[in-house]
Amino acid sequence: MNIIEGSFEAKGKKFAIVVSRFNHFIVDSLLDGAVDALKRHGNVNDEDITIVRVPGAYELPLAAKKIAKKGEADAIIAIGAVIRGGTPHFDFVAGESNKGLAQVCLESEIPVSFGVITTDSIEQAIERAGTKAGNKGAEAALGALEMVNVLAQI
Repeated sequence: MNIIEGSFEAKGKKFAIVVSRFNHFIVDSLLDGAVDALKRHGNVNDEDITIVRVPGAYELPLAAKKIAKKGEADAIIAIGAVIRGGTPHFDFVAGESNKGLAQVCLESEIPVSFGVITTDSIEQAIERAGTKAGNKGAEAALGALEMVNVLAQI
């Protein structure tokens, strides 16, 4: 039986982190968590991490697609925070961001790790950005590290 599993070691691999500026007070913590995870767990050097800032979560898929087409990143980590308000805007932004990022991943065959948190409140967002519920940016980075290694073995 042949079992393929990924590890976190990714020295020499290139990572792009596409980051939404909207809700930056939350997103900055998610970004810090992602960068920390890449460095501590993946042994990734600063020069192998590219950070691309976009206006909001809706713009993440287009930037990710452009990065994937260049072929210079081994994985892309998308980071953002969509917090529910009083209108249906949340549903459109969260859904289209998710769908677009999944499409980029499948079409490019480059891992696109989903670090976009979607919450009902600012309190929930804070919990997912490094307090009670961990740091979802770090979790997205760990997923990217593992997928880079899994795909290299398939």
